[in-house]
Amino acid sequence: MKLIMERGAPGRHLDLLPPCDVPQVTLSRTRQEPLDLPQVSESELVRHYTELAKQVYGVNDGIYPLGSCTMKYNPKINDEMAALPGFSQVHPLQPEGTVQGCLEVYATAEQLLREVTGMDAVTFQPAAGAHGEFTGLLLIKAYHRSRGDAARVKILVPDSAHGTNPASAVMAGFQVINIPSSPDGCVDVEALKAAVGPDTAGLMLTNPNTLGIFEKHILEITRIVHEAGGLCYYDGANLNAVMGEVRPGDMGFDVIHLNLHKTFSTPHGGGGPGAGAVGCKELLRPYLPGPMVERGEGDLRWAVPEHSIGRVKDFYGNFAVVVRALCYLLTLGREGIPEAARNAVLNANYMMHRLAEKYPVAYAGPCMHEFVLSLQQLKEETGVSAMDIAKGLLDRGIHPPTMYFPLIVHEALMVEPTETEDKETMDRACDIFLELWELAHSDPEALHAAPSTTPVGRLDEVDAARNPVLRYQKP
Repeated sequence: MKLIMERGAPGRHLDLLPPCDVPQVTLSRTRQEPLDLPQVSESELVRHYTELAKQVYGVNDGIYPLGSCTMKYNPKINDEMAALPGFSQVHPLQPEGTVQGCLEVYATAEQLLREVTGMDAVTFQPAAGAHGEFTGLLLIKAYHRSRGDAARVKILVPDSAHGTNPASAVMAGFQVINIPSSPDGCVDVEALKAAVGPDTAGLMLTNPNTLGIFEKHILEITRIVHEAGGLCYYDGANLNAVMGEVRPGDMGFDVIHLNLHKTFSTPHGGGGPGAGAVGCKELLRPYLPGPMVERGEGDLRWAVPEHSIGRVKDFYGNFAVVVRALCYLLTLGREGIPEAARNAVLNANYMMHRLAEKYPVAYAGPCMHEFVLSLQQLKEETGVSAMDIAKGLLDRGIHPPTMYFPLIVHEALMVEPTETEDKETMDRACDIFLELWELAHSDPEALHAAPSTTPVGRLDEVDAARNPVLRYQKP
């Protein structure tokens, strides 16, 4: 399709703005040349964006089984609540007395998330999951430094963790020590024991991990780290598998981040918006980024923790995301939260059981919210890779799962159906997966050439990553 810059003709226009009703001011510094904007009619503009919309695939179109970061159903009532004038038309510099409703959103959301996670305090400043990781690690660093324990410079990260964990640890100034997995996909406890010591600042653990497995030695893991003097960080990006059933705080974790934009229902395609809320136990509360909401005598106000690490984002975080999360929590309630987690686990195990008829599962189930297939054997037998299967899924109207992650599984496809897909939708997806397995054996070249029904064919992804074209070049 044509770009908007390639549409229209000189002299075409549309009037979208009302006449100016305030005095016009001429700026002292202006552009030397007019903006090179497309000159299009209203019909051309509408048709352009309609055509674009038809080429986009999202949760409103069908199943979106990305593992570890899956977009899920986003209740429209949550969007309506976030768009209420009292929430959408406020300014972050307004006096506290004029935004008491907004402060109540923060206070109530914090209370509910403390209960869900087993933590004692929650900040909403971080703008995304990895940002929450970074913030949690800064809390750990501040805690050790306040005790004069500057020798604790190492963060232990299992090889089944989210890929952002080691990156966040390095950004926070720590050394990363990789902890291998045992044959069952869980943390190798003996390797962990050998790794801890007086230089251990903490452990970052993704649970359930990226293999879709709940760490069965979780209490022993946190005990080992605590006895060595370290703190335990819980990557809560996969909390939708366990929320309402178990609490990280009860497992011995000191700090956690939550992807509000995943587990608690805000759409997050295209890189945003997000919220990586961070919860912590009492020992880390004094170091939380400020300001935070506290209850005064009859009102709510902003307050900065005594030894705060400072802001990690302008103002108070992505407020509309917190509104959506609060609406989701209040809608589901005490019974609905664990029911959603149980459905996430049920759906993942159902799909894993069906696909295991043909595709080897990297680690035998049962799984939690997601599972990982290994297509290594398929590739050896037919030459068809995980990438080929993913491209074949595009031809059949399904967004592919996560590819080639976690790195400890060769030719990996990580599938997460989430709690909101019905059996009919999952059956259709499984039928297509199994159909592609058969095609890989009967006509592998068809999959090597996929996709063939999408707006563009297979791209050179290596060249696109290394030599991206980031701006339109006018002929």
